[in-house]
Amino acid sequence: MLIAVLTILFVASFIRSAFGFGEALIAVPLLAFAMPVGTAAPIAALVSITVAIVAIAQDWRHIHFRSAGRLFLATAAGVPFGLWSLHALDEHVVKMVLGAVVMAFAVFALMRHRQATLHDDRHAWVFGFGAGVLGGAYGMNGPPLVVYGALRGWSPRHFRATLQGYFLPASLMTMAGYSLTGMWTSTVTRDYLLALPLVLVATLLGRTLNRRLSGQVFVRSLYVCLVLIGAMLLLQSRGWLGG
Repeated sequence: MLIAVLTILFVASFIRSAFGFGEALIAVPLLAFAMPVGTAAPIAALVSITVAIVAIAQDWRHIHFRSAGRLFLATAAGVPFGLWSLHALDEHVVKMVLGAVVMAFAVFALMRHRQATLHDDRHAWVFGFGAGVLGGAYGMNGPPLVVYGALRGWSPRHFRATLQGYFLPASLMTMAGYSLTGMWTSTVTRDYLLALPLVLVATLLGRTLNRRLSGQVFVRSLYVCLVLIGAMLLLQSRGWLGG
């Protein structure tokens, strides 16, 4: 069981470091087969903090601080709405609709020969707010942020660094909430420390892949990741995947 947990966290950390997002979407559903979600989610948050710290230390010069700041502030405003929707709306229906929308958008983007672009941060609040709603409800900040970074045309290195500049304060805020509600337990700390060496190795390997991807290949890879995320959400909505 421990080997499976460590393998999941290694793969999730590698993907997060290479593409800038995605570890919680992979780690939490898979870890849910081996432990309660209430344990898996705080472990994923600690891993997120670790990857973000290492990535920022490596590439802080490539962070678009204004973009990261605007996205985070809008996220903070969106989280309460996500928490409300968690209790007011049917989780399975929301995940099914979200998965279908994410997949449809990503497939459409992959089929287009010319990518749409955003030339400034005026619309960052829309994507940040959406990330906050999804994060507050299901811990899924990623999809709106991926769409925003792709539309802004960031290079792989800028994309990775800027999202870590966003995820670090967001994950710290999430972890503070877990601590206040008693979800940060000794079991969470133990499993995290056992995984830490592998998480660090995966983070370094992910950065190597990130630096070797060309801009066009990177953007297409992001949309393929969105297709997979949409598929995972659809599977979760049908109860075929943990989470």
